[in-house]
Amino acid sequence: MKVVVDRAKCTALGNCEAIAPDYFEVGEDGDLVVLRDDVPESELAEVKSAIAACPTAALHLVERPQ
Repeated sequence: MKVVVDRAKCTALGNCEAIAPDYFEVGEDGDLVVLRDDVPESELAEVKSAIAACPTAALHLVERPQ
């Protein structure tokens, strides 16, 4: 699975960073940085929780092509 950010919706509030800091970080410039976009099955629950906590629904998971 891959994390995708809709930059038009993202307001970088940091909810995702608080839940999954290995994947998300609000940078010095106030923009969201995806630290790792490839999500292994073992960490999927954590990333899904971070995505669900996004108040603007700017985060999504998509399947990587085989």
